[in-house]
Amino acid sequence: MTLSGSDTHTPVPLRHNRDFGIFWAVQALSTLGSSFSLVAIPLLVLHATGSVAQMGLITGIAGAGTVASGLFAGVLVDRADRRLLMIWCDLARLLLYAAVPAVWWTAGEHVWLLYPVIGVAAVFQMVFDVACSAAVPNIVAREQITAANSRLQATYGAGFVLGPMAAGLVAALAGPVTAVAVDAVTFGVSVVGLLLIRLRPATGGPAADPIAGRPTAVWRDLAVGVRFLWRTPVLRAITLLYTPVTFLSLGLVDVFIYYVRHDLGQGDRVVGGLLGAASVGSIVAAVITPAVRRRIGFGPAWLAAYLACGVAIAAAGLVYHLVVVLVAAVVFAFGETMAGISSASLRQTVTPDHLLGRVTAGFWMVHHAFGPVGALVLTSAVAHAGVHGPLIAVGVSFLAIVAAGLLTPLRAAASR
Repeated sequence: MTLSGSDTHTPVPLRHNRDFGIFWAVQALSTLGSSFSLVAIPLLVLHATGSVAQMGLITGIAGAGTVASGLFAGVLVDRADRRLLMIWCDLARLLLYAAVPAVWWTAGEHVWLLYPVIGVAAVFQMVFDVACSAAVPNIVAREQITAANSRLQATYGAGFVLGPMAAGLVAALAGPVTAVAVDAVTFGVSVVGLLLIRLRPATGGPAADPIAGRPTAVWRDLAVGVRFLWRTPVLRAITLLYTPVTFLSLGLVDVFIYYVRHDLGQGDRVVGGLLGAASVGSIVAAVITPAVRRRIGFGPAWLAAYLACGVAIAAAGLVYHLVVVLVAAVVFAFGETMAGISSASLRQTVTPDHLLGRVTAGFWMVHHAFGPVGALVLTSAVAHAGVHGPLIAVGVSFLAIVAAGLLTPLRAAASR
């Protein structure tokens, strides 16, 4: 297989793959901008309302948009040009996020605007993420998928080291609205980069569906992806286990920000520094995940990652100290990234290219279904009972999920 346009069957090394290089760079820049919003939007809500429950509501609305778009995102990705789809999603998010500073700077604070902006942006984010994940096998050779995902995740991690730190500084000096404006600009840069690359049909994977290409109803297309997940034992197990993981973790960023700002009395710069430092865990995980998967296999790596997450979150609830919260955030980011790289690479490797969009969307839709409710439950619990009890409960629940995973095919799943 070659993705260089030559007649040989030797894949182009990633460092010489022009399309992957551009794709890698623009997505890293986009992540840098998105990390601004990761800090800026919760801070904007906290500054305007002082309520962790309102922060959770924003996160819940974003999660609801993600779930709703999962009904059609995979079908769009498998039917449309994936590159053009990503470009349109970036343009839409540029306009949506640009609307926030435009209104704030001309008409004053209007917190209500954040709710539709975040909800609609989440829809485009979901479609973009599905297309982005499905596009990786169209840019690199099949045997390079895990390495490509690791490089992307390492660069994303670097963006989330620099982004939150810079966002905290910008928010402290110029306000969180300016940080949102920076995010809007990065989507425009991403569009330019995507215009410069080409996607090619993926080859060398599982055989194509003999009825692929025939017009079918949208709901039938979606059902095809969900059926593939259900009929593949390891994918079925990880989809079911990710559902409680997402329920428990979707609101954790809001809780950590609230913890640092409210309970520990730290400023916006410390919030940005905390999230930035936590991303070091993502970088380390991205670097070592391919080797870990080769050594112990996919299933054990995934379970070990969430075992570490559970211990870290419980520790943050048990010990009232900024350093403990920092270490917990780093370990949690490490575990989340290792598990995410492993699951994405597995899906991309075992799923036929013509199904990849629907399988990815079905996977995300199922395990995100209860995420918005989880975010609201967690932040409401924190608002009423403080951070310690809820964090301990989340940590213990993660350990229970790992124990359940030991009873599934994940326990013995080999490296794929």
